[in-house]
Amino acid sequence: MQASAKDLRFNVKALLDSVSRGEEVIITFRGKARAKLVPYEEKASLKADDLFGLWRDNEDARDVDDYVRNLRRGRT
Repeated sequence: MQASAKDLRFNVKALLDSVSRGEEVIITFRGKARAKLVPYEEKASLKADDLFGLWRDNEDARDVDDYVRNLRRGRT
């Protein structure tokens, strides 16, 4: 579906209803496409294990205290 910026301004609810039904709406300004409204999809939330498992395979960070000490030491 295509709508002008003026349509967006005066018919927001109708355009959002179209998007809710799964349609994509192209917004035009002076005849040129400027934006696209697409349905919002929820992302799966991260579990705590996913976040902290990021460094699991990093050999340099096995000893966390030593790793942080080396980071703070500087390059002298």
